[in-house]
Amino acid sequence: MDIIKTKIELSQEFIDQVKEEIKPHWGELGWVTYKRTYARWIPELGRTENWDETVKRVIEGNINLDPRLQAKTISTQDYNELVDEAKNLYKLVYGLSATPSGRNLWISGTPYQDRNGDALNNCWFIAVRPQKYGDSHIVPEYLDKDTKAVSMPYSFMFDQLMKGGGVGFSVVPSNIEQIPAVDVKTDLTILIGKDSASYDESIKAGAVDRDEWLANNDVDAGRFYKMPDSREGWVVGNATMIDNHFSETNPENTAQVVLDITDIRAKGEKIKGFGGTASGPVPLIEMLQDINDLLNDNFGKKLSSVDATDIGNMIGKTVVAGNVRRSAELALGGAEDQDFITMKQDKDKLYHHRWASNNSVAVDSMFNDYQPIADSIQHNGEPGIVNLDLSQHYGRIIDGYNEDADPEVEGTNPCGEISLSNGEPCNLFEIFPQVASKQGWNLEEAFALAARYTKRVTFSTYDWEVSRNAIAKNRRIGVSMSGIQDWILTNFGHRVVTGFEDAVDSETGETYKKPIYDPEIVKEVEDMYQSVVDADKEYSDTLHCNTSVKHTTVKPSGTVAKLAGVSEGMHFHYSNYLIQRIRFQDTDPLLPALKACGYKIEPDVYTKNTMCVEFPVKAENADSDNFASAGNVSIAEQFATQAFLQTYWSDNAVSCTVTFQPEEGKEIAPLMRQYRHITKSTSLLPYSGDAFEQAPKEPISKAKYLEKLSEIHGDVATEFAKENDNHDKKDLNLVDQSDCASGACPIR
Repeated sequence: MDIIKTKIELSQEFIDQVKEEIKPHWGELGWVTYKRTYARWIPELGRTENWDETVKRVIEGNINLDPRLQAKTISTQDYNELVDEAKNLYKLVYGLSATPSGRNLWISGTPYQDRNGDALNNCWFIAVRPQKYGDSHIVPEYLDKDTKAVSMPYSFMFDQLMKGGGVGFSVVPSNIEQIPAVDVKTDLTILIGKDSASYDESIKAGAVDRDEWLANNDVDAGRFYKMPDSREGWVVGNATMIDNHFSETNPENTAQVVLDITDIRAKGEKIKGFGGTASGPVPLIEMLQDINDLLNDNFGKKLSSVDATDIGNMIGKTVVAGNVRRSAELALGGAEDQDFITMKQDKDKLYHHRWASNNSVAVDSMFNDYQPIADSIQHNGEPGIVNLDLSQHYGRIIDGYNEDADPEVEGTNPCGEISLSNGEPCNLFEIFPQVASKQGWNLEEAFALAARYTKRVTFSTYDWEVSRNAIAKNRRIGVSMSGIQDWILTNFGHRVVTGFEDAVDSETGETYKKPIYDPEIVKEVEDMYQSVVDADKEYSDTLHCNTSVKHTTVKPSGTVAKLAGVSEGMHFHYSNYLIQRIRFQDTDPLLPALKACGYKIEPDVYTKNTMCVEFPVKAENADSDNFASAGNVSIAEQFATQAFLQTYWSDNAVSCTVTFQPEEGKEIAPLMRQYRHITKSTSLLPYSGDAFEQAPKEPISKAKYLEKLSEIHGDVATEFAKENDNHDKKDLNLVDQSDCASGACPIR
């Protein structure tokens, strides 16, 4: 056997050939969205990447995760097969027939991937209960790695949020009951030295002068931690304060915690790795004080689910202030926990920190009291519902009950499309079937490539023991589709729900309208599902690893869908014609090119130093008699469409934000009840149309679309290259971008 010891690299000759043969399927917002979101800075060239360079980086970063290459022992035949696979993946992604998640587009193939393999995964889940840190990259020095600590889930959450991932976390009663009572009241002191550039603002925020304090106090009288200027330092500082409140992790009953923040970089300094600028220590000071106050206020008592959620929200708020990215959290509480369900009605706390998570409640298929949930949704769009019973015991609904399908599931990612066990991440790749069909791809081949791509991600290096254990066992992947409505309407001439028939619920005796699905679409979707499962089985056998516990999903999409110009996930287009508004930092070099091409640009009315650009957009099949938009499709059809995909396509879950009109509010509870044995997660929002000034999406008429379109001339990419000599700026701040339609998940 020949031994190949080099990693796979795609030749420039091959890439040039692809560029000649394939034209990327850019949507109307596609190239602009790509350039400002996923094009990384190339220092030696003084510019950001072009699309062919991004795809090369991403595919090479993924293909080289194959464990046979990592071990540098692979046969010539296997090596050559991987090279061919890399080439096919390159063609698939370059043409925008498919893409990995936004996280992969940003991180794959970079040195950051090697240092932080976690960063390839969009989102995570953690149960909020005392847990051991184990053999992880972060273990506070006062703890044994096998000691269960209240801080651990919050440290996991803080770490993943700062790496750019979203985090779902569970505060259901069975978890919260495991948290011991707060039995040590803690005096928190935050020190800062005069040599810090942040000295004055930190003193104002509540820190104290380090030299003065040390001159009058004994540092050994309590727990002392000098926080390094690192992500890990912030995490351990917070853990030190939290764990001091519990005798299990503070057996000496030390009443004082002293944290020295002098070394933390000042506000505005650059952050390496992900990019962005530092917040300075003030948001950290505020978070530490707020969490310490919350715990002290509960002295002698056990924390409630609301308290536990507040701590997570305070952490999320701090990550946002760090100016690296948005925080994405989903708090999962009990379905009968009224304090949790109504916690956002406290407006002061909502504006202070409770905005930092979307909130859902965990139910099972026997739960039937949906009306209070529906009432709350009509008032504020929350909570969503997550059916853990279905997630644990079903893959696709059509495959039937299986006690061992996914028994360790405890929650979900923030967008709700992936059911997850404790410490586990989602792992996403999406196919745009309508684009892939246009470009001549066999869909089953495209989905097989997606399965293998996501499988390799599970062989990345993961920082947390709890994650490594879950990933090695489950090898969970999430192959998704976007542009589903476009594909169905174009290829079959109508929507998947062809009508409704009368039916009777055998458990409740209630009558309801049962959806009728086109059997041809059912068969097509089932064939695509099987191609993913078969590809996973074959590759798992090759790699001698577990087959994936689940394989398919529908992610909500967002920024990635804009690249190809397709409808987002399973969602219906917002309108057949619309104005899409995208916000840019006012120094963004794309703005002059957009202005030169005639796009309307005006100052953002909500945010300083931000410009708002209008893009006229026409949906696929906009003039079809069978076209439906989020503004006119019924709530019943949306529920039925989600149920179709959960039944025949997704063995994980289907992310869907159902939009409803005011008069449809009365249908929410009955529809939740109707689909209680089918739908694993659901969230709803009232349809807002153009109710807000400079709304992100504004429905318009065809005439207005044509008028706006007539004002645009030239090509933005060409104009950008001419005006900037293809040289743009480094470290721009991104505004209002997310990797999903709901805005729940970050992009990078």
